[in-house]
Amino acid sequence: MATAYESLNYMDEESLFSEEDLMIRNVVRDFVTKEVIPTLQEANRKEEFPAHLIPRFGELGLLGSTIQGYDCAGISPISYGLVMQELERGDSGIRSFCSVQGALVMYPIFSYGSEAQRQKYLPKLAKAQLIGCFGLTEPDAGSNPGGMLTRAEKVKGGYKLNGNKMWITNGCVSDLAIVWARFDGVVRGFIVEKGTPGYTTSTMKGKFALRVSVTSELHFQDCIVPEENILPNAQGLKGPLGCLTQARYGIAWGVVGAANACYHTALHYAKDRVIFDKKPLAGYQLGQAKLVKMVQEITKGQLLALQMGKLKESGRLQPHHVSLVKMNNCRMALDVEREARDMLGANGTIDDYPVIRHMLNLETVNTYEGTEDIHRLVVGQQITGIPAFR
Repeated sequence: MATAYESLNYMDEESLFSEEDLMIRNVVRDFVTKEVIPTLQEANRKEEFPAHLIPRFGELGLLGSTIQGYDCAGISPISYGLVMQELERGDSGIRSFCSVQGALVMYPIFSYGSEAQRQKYLPKLAKAQLIGCFGLTEPDAGSNPGGMLTRAEKVKGGYKLNGNKMWITNGCVSDLAIVWARFDGVVRGFIVEKGTPGYTTSTMKGKFALRVSVTSELHFQDCIVPEENILPNAQGLKGPLGCLTQARYGIAWGVVGAANACYHTALHYAKDRVIFDKKPLAGYQLGQAKLVKMVQEITKGQLLALQMGKLKESGRLQPHHVSLVKMNNCRMALDVEREARDMLGANGTIDDYPVIRHMLNLETVNTYEGTEDIHRLVVGQQITGIPAFR
């Protein structure tokens, strides 16, 4: 019989959360346990997103949930972090859907858009009546977004876009895309709606990670975007990078959930798995050493995420803080998941257990929204004052 899930609380971290934080977390935890996890084995095998969950995301207020107004939930940054943690406890692809919708689509409209754009799009995005994607990465411009080749040209009534975007979450299922392009040498953001002539998408298949997430390419060939669809308050790379900071914040919380899921699985497997002299794996020194290492690293990751949340709530969070936590927690989660896979032996490689799925997902999560090395350079620049990217 499966043991009911509880996240690690070794240093009584839960005493540091408010009652509202825990209430919101428990609602999402229950949703993930009852509605999300039962769909994941089949969805992962078929490389399909469980689309029937999308309306539930809207009903539960999981989309753009920190935004105030516009039919959004308006929860705190720490509550939001716990939401991301629970969603990724299910699967990184589930968290990615909600993270992209909120941090990379709704956030730029809210922060850089006009009031007319906010009123038009945000309520429908919050209710999952519209789905969005974020078009920044290109085939030859990943860690260096400043190398983008997509261009915008002023034409009568709007702007003409030409270029391609790659590795775009939700691209083929989106009703609109936030697309970044160079216009007169300056990076600008555009809202491109599905069905706009010259705008097409294609699905990227054959992934071994994030299989329940839709990953796409976006193609723009003389695509005319109306004048009212440029984001008026985003000029330069600060616009898309500001969005990425929001997304990285959620990722840094989310991966703790994936690590917790693998630790939970390994702990209870080790208690039940009897080896050698009729003693459970958990009764051997090497087994306990692996479990203790997981507890040690997850606990540090939890406390880092919480402090990051407190800085965000007080308005003191800086991008380099987020880089440190994203870098640390993604690596931590990968290490935990590899230890868990090892403890499960051959069983760790089959999808009757969630470990191998989480482990493969984290290979991608450690890369997207800034690779581990890029975040290391961000922190390095902050502490030395010397940029070392080139």
